[in-house]
Amino acid sequence: MANKLIREIGLPKSIANIFAARNIVTAKDALSLTEFELMELLDVGWAEVTSAVAHISAIVCPPYQSALSLMEQRVQNEHLAGHLPTRLKGLDEALCGGIPFGVLTELVGPAGIGKTQFCLKLSLLASLPSSYGGLDGHVIYIDVESKFSSRRLIEIGAKSFPEIFLTKGMAQKMSGRILVWRPASLSEFTERLQQIKVSLHRNEVKLLVIDSMAALVSGEYEQGIPRQHPLGWHVSFIKSLAEFSRIPIVVTNQVRSQSRDEACQFSFQVQRWKETKEDQARYGSHLVAALGVHWAHAVTIRLVLEAKSGQRFLKVSKSPISPPLAFPFDITASGMSLLSDDGIDLTGPDINAIRSQGHSDIINFTGESLQ
Repeated sequence: MANKLIREIGLPKSIANIFAARNIVTAKDALSLTEFELMELLDVGWAEVTSAVAHISAIVCPPYQSALSLMEQRVQNEHLAGHLPTRLKGLDEALCGGIPFGVLTELVGPAGIGKTQFCLKLSLLASLPSSYGGLDGHVIYIDVESKFSSRRLIEIGAKSFPEIFLTKGMAQKMSGRILVWRPASLSEFTERLQQIKVSLHRNEVKLLVIDSMAALVSGEYEQGIPRQHPLGWHVSFIKSLAEFSRIPIVVTNQVRSQSRDEACQFSFQVQRWKETKEDQARYGSHLVAALGVHWAHAVTIRLVLEAKSGQRFLKVSKSPISPPLAFPFDITASGMSLLSDDGIDLTGPDINAIRSQGHSDIINFTGESLQ
């Protein structure tokens, strides 16, 4: 709006001609000067200048909006953008419908906690016919760690949707919509990203899964070199894929142990770090998401899967539309199942803490298991 032409704003013709004669062409040109500067430059009176500036400002400045109108606009945008329902009632209610289109959703947690199980279920839901609540499309599943299991996929489908998967030929049809690709390295993944962008449109892809992003960089660089810099281009490109295609993109991430330097940025944190190290076997809360801060800022939704006191929890750790919540869950033959649809409110350190009681396969920067 700042580049709107003065002659198109509706000023009286006499004053508009004076602006044009003094080479003040756009609203930005006029509003960049004070009233006194305009009086001197245009050689007109105070009343004419202030009237012209007020008129220009009213035309080009955005109107005020109430909090109510902003909320209504956001609800409308969310409705138009769409969601992929997870069929986990409590989580879908918290996320206003499910995994949102057009943004990155991250699943982070220790090995064996259920990230791939969740991704398999989402893949099935995206490939289901729309009459059954699915997106009736294809899925691109980037299986970095070779954990994708067709047998497990069919089992989840048969237990969750027996009326579909027990019909002759339907299991093959549904599984045939899920396109699995296993890149051997980060460089191969980089080369294929452009092809993926084309495939999203050609193949009517309704979901992109990357399982896992952290495994792509594991072992590619020596220990101690920050991961967020090599991934900078990938972060930007994947975000643009989500915005361009308007589909949900789900990316899994691993966890790693928190270094002393990260935990002790200030002197008062040193004692707390010592106490945490002493109690970490009991609390298991010394873990952080891999891939660094740059990646964390790129994701819109972060779902944390953790284990605490023998119980697994799914936490909404980061979301612009939901407060931090935790849902206890189990992994069954039909995939992930919430034990309660009523989320537990989270506050303070519990929001970002990642616990792993009973899970020892934690990945560090070099991809080795931490015992």
